[in-house]
Amino acid sequence: MDLSFTEEQKAFRAEVRRFLDEKLPKRLSDKGRLGQRLTKQDYEEWHAILNEKGWLAGNWPKEHGGAGWNAVERHIFEEETTAAHAPRIVPFGLAMLGPVLQKFGSKEQQDYWLPRILNGDDWWCQGYSEPGAGSDLASVKTTAERDGDHYVVNGQKTWTTLGQYANMIFCLVRTSKEGKPQEGISFLLVDMNDPGVTVRPIVLLDGEPEVNEVFFDNVRVPVENLVGEENKGWTYAKYLLTHERTNIAGVGFANAGLANLKRIARLEQSGGRPLIEDPLFAAKIAEVEISLMAMATTNLRVVSAAAAGQAPGAESSMLKVKGTVIRQEINALTKQAVGPWAMPFVSEALEAGSNEGPVGPSYAMSATPHYLNNRKLSIYGGSNEVQKTIIAKAILEL
Repeated sequence: MDLSFTEEQKAFRAEVRRFLDEKLPKRLSDKGRLGQRLTKQDYEEWHAILNEKGWLAGNWPKEHGGAGWNAVERHIFEEETTAAHAPRIVPFGLAMLGPVLQKFGSKEQQDYWLPRILNGDDWWCQGYSEPGAGSDLASVKTTAERDGDHYVVNGQKTWTTLGQYANMIFCLVRTSKEGKPQEGISFLLVDMNDPGVTVRPIVLLDGEPEVNEVFFDNVRVPVENLVGEENKGWTYAKYLLTHERTNIAGVGFANAGLANLKRIARLEQSGGRPLIEDPLFAAKIAEVEISLMAMATTNLRVVSAAAAGQAPGAESSMLKVKGTVIRQEINALTKQAVGPWAMPFVSEALEAGSNEGPVGPSYAMSATPHYLNNRKLSIYGGSNEVQKTIIAKAILEL
């Protein structure tokens, strides 16, 4: 297995860097660098720039309007955009639903929904988790009962990321109670503007309502919004989650976070010298950097296998566990590095244009909110405990 980059791949990296230098608005990269909150308009602006270039859906084949990149090219693109502090590509329509529709959706669904995802006509969110069904998705209780040419949906979803912006949600719903729990689940596309849909924000530790509760009260959904076959949604859900968990590894985000940590450690003082020269703190940075390098190599192995046509398996669970732990450790070290400046957390200072300035240096204002917000990393997308069980069964055969 060759983990080195080819000349063509190096040229592609240089092309991505040139594009970012020319097209990434400084206002957006400054927000990313300072850890300020992004608005819906910020995401839409960056999506439109990428779509004009043909790079918004790097994982989609060209026949569906994507860039047709292989796994290595997608890896390079993600590394460069995170290093440039570009807004992340919101994954729900592009990285999650899109591939499901391309593999399991009807021709009519593909022709209608895929262009709307690319053009920004629809903002999608994910309706998987419920109060009693998080990592154990087979326990979903939201029901969809057939009534003529509609399904009538009742139930609740929770932890719906950016649901306050969405006009569409793809849901796992229970269409049968017969047999095993996994056998009665279907994959349904629901219009958030339909009567009976209620969205309630959940304010997180960092003060931002990033996630939501979504309630369905006799919501009527056209039968043509069923993806694939009725009661086969578990197959589609697993297909989606495999790709989600690989992305959650977040090698690019970890690299950017580590670079920021080192920059802060060079600016902060300890005992009359830069903190990065303190032997104990330098050892902590070295430990997390070594772990990141090892994880990045494993990620490249998975990427290389994917480029050769192999589907990611339990390796995606390994990446999810290790990647999230590393990112949380980087957050903890960054918070430690800024010292007392991490204590006066002014949530309003994270809003661009706010009259509430940061207390202390600007690089310190995002340390606490990032630390608090990223506690979620080891929980969402299937908790790390569940991922370890998958690894034990699939790889260690325990």
